[in-house]
Amino acid sequence: MAREEAIEMEGVVIEALPNTYFRVELDNGHIIIAHISGRMRKNYIRILMGDRVTVQLTPYDLTKGRIIFRNKDAKEKEKEAKDATTKK
Repeated sequence: MAREEAIEMEGVVIEALPNTYFRVELDNGHIIIAHISGRMRKNYIRILMGDRVTVQLTPYDLTKGRIIFRNKDAKEKEKEAKDATTKK
């Protein structure tokens, strides 16, 4: 039997729950419970309320997901651009 492909969506973290679980509001308006992927735990990537994240959903249960990527927001991008120009 072939493995079902995960559905990737983007959303915003609206609440931090115990045991590295988060409540995430997806771009389509649905609210799900998501946990951090092992790669993000291993690299100590912090997730805070208001962060924009990419979530994988299983086709079997669309109310639960796994956070696989924390997107950089506009402030972080501006800071990196400023640091890059000052280092030259």
